[in-house]
Amino acid sequence: MHRTFAILNQKGGVGKTTVTLGLASAAADAGRRLLVVDLDPQAASSWVLGLDPMDLDATIADALDRRSAADVIQRSAWSTNIDVLPSTPALQAFESGGSKRLRKLLKPIEHEYEAVLIDCPPSLGNLTRSALTAARHALLVVEPSSLGLRGIGGVADLIDDVWDATNADLELAGVVLNRVPAVSNEAGRRIDELARIVGRDAIWSPPIPQRVIFNEAVGQRRPLHSYGSRAYHPIAVFDSLWRRVRGVVHAAQP
Repeated sequence: MHRTFAILNQKGGVGKTTVTLGLASAAADAGRRLLVVDLDPQAASSWVLGLDPMDLDATIADALDRRSAADVIQRSAWSTNIDVLPSTPALQAFESGGSKRLRKLLKPIEHEYEAVLIDCPPSLGNLTRSALTAARHALLVVEPSSLGLRGIGGVADLIDDVWDATNADLELAGVVLNRVPAVSNEAGRRIDELARIVGRDAIWSPPIPQRVIFNEAVGQRRPLHSYGSRAYHPIAVFDSLWRRVRGVVHAAQP
């Protein structure tokens, strides 16, 4: 499963979906095939990518309930290169299920994509454990604030626990900084604190800046790259992060 990333943090609102969608936009712009696995019962990634769970005949909940992924995968509205395993509020029922179902679901299809991104829910429950069991790479999203760094230890403990119990190939690929202000002494202190926890080399560069364009893109259900020069800097950031994802995948190839 060397192409699969679990994008996570137990805190809500730090930008896991922003990172997932930004990478999907960069992949689409580069003409690369990508699968977004929406494992959050709130289904935000699915909705922004043009899929309304209420209008779908089947979602990832159905696939986890003994159906194949191929029966459920949908083409996104963004690009023919971006596919989605859409979520649904019914996914919440799987918080008490087995943690290996998702791995079995994704293993036969992972090779069809340049990368598979699992957008995890804001918790460290069974759904996030399932994502880490299915993934080779854990990608932690952090906002450089006092609240944003809370719970990092719990995430690290869960990664270690999954590595020991169900997925010995799991590794922390890195940490993506989101909503980083242009100038902020507080953000700088929090980034230094994060570096002491995970190591400076684990923090991916460039950071994702604070920009209104991200909220606009979500509200209009559009890929970031469709805004052209209006989103020049954010686009450049996600192009760079997408290249980092590809580098991690290629380095992990057996």
